[in-house]
Amino acid sequence: MNVTLVGLLLLLVVAGICGAIGRSIGGGPRGGVIASIAIGFVGAVLGTFLAHALHLPQVFTVAVDGQTFPIIWSIIGAASFVAVLHLLSGTRKKRNAYA
Repeated sequence: MNVTLVGLLLLLVVAGICGAIGRSIGGGPRGGVIASIAIGFVGAVLGTFLAHALHLPQVFTVAVDGQTFPIIWSIIGAASFVAVLHLLSGTRKKRNAYA
């Protein structure tokens, strides 16, 4: 498996975008770019696993340097991962005292 530097950077950008979308859907806290990239890759693994387990097709993928990245399953997996982490952490948003 050979990935060029440009290919790796493109995969990181795509994973970051998918992770950021998944975090906003899943209701997770705000974070940085590195957290979005990590959540995007975890979401891709989790989403692809769920798709294979449920016998669902790859809906929308991006090919970079011969490597495919599942966009839709990454977003679904990232949102699921963030939602589960958010539920397990038990943190709640602070209410506005003046509302």
